[in-house]
Amino acid sequence: MIHHTGEDLFEGIGSIEAVRYHSLHVDISGCPELEELAWVDDGSENGRVVMGVRHSIKPFWAVQYHPESVRTVGGGKQIVQNFWSFAKIRNATRDAKPWGSTQSHAFGLPWPPFSMQDAPAIKSPIIIPRTVNTAVVHLSHLSAPEVCELLGAKDESSPFVVLDSAAKPGRFTIIGSLLKSSPQFIYHCRDSFVTVKTGNNTRKEQLGANNIWLWMKSFMRQKRGFTGSPDIPFWGGLVGILSYEIGVDKLKILGQRRWIGRRHPDLNMVFVERSVVVDSTTKNVYVQSLLSNDDVWVSETVNSLKEVSIHGAAEIAPTKLVPTITTPRESLYKSRISLAQEKLFAGESYELCLTALSHISLPRIQNASSSSWRLFRDLRKANPAPHSAYLRLHPTTLVSSSPERFLSFSRPSNPVYQLRPIKGTVRKGPGITRAVAEDALIGSPKEVAENLMIVDLITHDLHGVVGENVVVKKFCGVEEYETLWQLVSVIEGTLPRAAHSPAVEWGLGWDLLGNSLPPGESPVTFLLECALILECVLGSMTGAPKKRSVEILQTLEDSDRSIYSGTFGYWCVSGAGDWAITIRSCFKYDDGSGAADSGKEEWRVGAGGAITALSTVEGEWDEMHLKLQSVFRMFGAEQSS
Repeated sequence: MIHHTGEDLFEGIGSIEAVRYHSLHVDISGCPELEELAWVDDGSENGRVVMGVRHSIKPFWAVQYHPESVRTVGGGKQIVQNFWSFAKIRNATRDAKPWGSTQSHAFGLPWPPFSMQDAPAIKSPIIIPRTVNTAVVHLSHLSAPEVCELLGAKDESSPFVVLDSAAKPGRFTIIGSLLKSSPQFIYHCRDSFVTVKTGNNTRKEQLGANNIWLWMKSFMRQKRGFTGSPDIPFWGGLVGILSYEIGVDKLKILGQRRWIGRRHPDLNMVFVERSVVVDSTTKNVYVQSLLSNDDVWVSETVNSLKEVSIHGAAEIAPTKLVPTITTPRESLYKSRISLAQEKLFAGESYELCLTALSHISLPRIQNASSSSWRLFRDLRKANPAPHSAYLRLHPTTLVSSSPERFLSFSRPSNPVYQLRPIKGTVRKGPGITRAVAEDALIGSPKEVAENLMIVDLITHDLHGVVGENVVVKKFCGVEEYETLWQLVSVIEGTLPRAAHSPAVEWGLGWDLLGNSLPPGESPVTFLLECALILECVLGSMTGAPKKRSVEILQTLEDSDRSIYSGTFGYWCVSGAGDWAITIRSCFKYDDGSGAADSGKEEWRVGAGGAITALSTVEGEWDEMHLKLQSVFRMFGAEQSS
């Protein structure tokens, strides 16, 4: 509760229940030019803490709390209106300087600051109306894994992609039927080119004046104009992976470490022209192709799916493997937690998302069906999730059961941009009812605080992109998953009516994706950075404030995160997209040739937790291990440290 004088900045404002993030506060005694306008009583912990001040002569006002937070009740807009009135009065009585380039450089562009980014080559694309060749068949007994195996999932040497909604609230599973001519795009941060692979052919395309985001956008602009079934979210388009590093690279951190050795691509995507979409709610299966004159493939695939639905797919012969799992050393990880908290207590960050990688070694079986596909099937069975994925895009293979959406955007017109951050997890077990989970999650100041910080930044960033139309559809709701209870919030934004146009709406989702890795890159963000900057749509995978937190984490983490805590998903030719956070996942580096240096497959699994002032070393260590279990169970081995 904020107490205030009811005057000046707080004129006309009643009671205020406010959100506070700050770890430091000021003592204005001995500063006669500063007048206290608002305060709180923290009792024995801090005593009276200043929450609002004004300068007695200069036109300066300040508040310590967050009037713009989604959980602040009372006076938020009114304080801004009061400040604006003071500014207009002062400008009317003084010779105010005009706003010029110097001020724009210092303060950034007016809100909202975001604008579409287009390279000259893609400003005026020619739109050719085309219809997606689609057949719909109702197959109630057909499973998504059976469809995958029909389309080539067992062949380890070939690329394959499936985005699998194996549990609610997911609904649609998207399966690519890749051709040898399907282009795969590979990019490493700071390269001046993108590698394009089609079958056995590889070429390098220079980025030139473009960055990788504009280059990919230029490619996709040539694919606009398709119209498919309105009942499904995906007609065809890009499917793939974006690394954590592709976001960190944009921060331009001084002294940023460059990881050595074999590196996964930072962008690894394939253009899907043929696909099958399975609707788990209606049991309808959609077979579709972007290619002209592809009726034969569509009809043959429908017939094959009917056969599989009747007779079932051939079972994968079980193979007993004895893996070796190595987790982070407990004493070292706990010491890093303590070091992170020292940075928090020093006021350098509010939250640090400390992570570490575990390593899994499996014997490689020659001439066997895909071991990575078997792992995905096991993981899907043990831990079904709404954003599962099996992406075999050599040299990277990703197996994921992610529960968390990063960003989704529906197709024009009037697309909806949605984010579903998850902060807070309780594993199911005997006696762990919804009531128990709600008490543990909603009743935890730490879990709610983490969720609130990310919701506030997501809301702020979405306002910067779409304008005024942003709402928090759900705040800290407990959702039930197959093996977990999760604390979930839902934020949605839409463009103002005046901004509706096919060109803007079609590409805005991709632009938002690029500008959110990491988020907070908008010119106005620095105005709030001292108070709140999180790695918002990456599930707060760095900390707050973002840039300083990344710098600190570079000293606390021993290797690159690579694929872990990046994102994967699709960008449809319609302009729609859906991207998930790469957690609860494992990945390996393999060129697909079948050759192995040591006769083993080496998998990596990342996990961690958000360290705050309320964290305990034991609690954070246990949380990290809890997050690893859903992936470890499919390997069936004891951990070693």
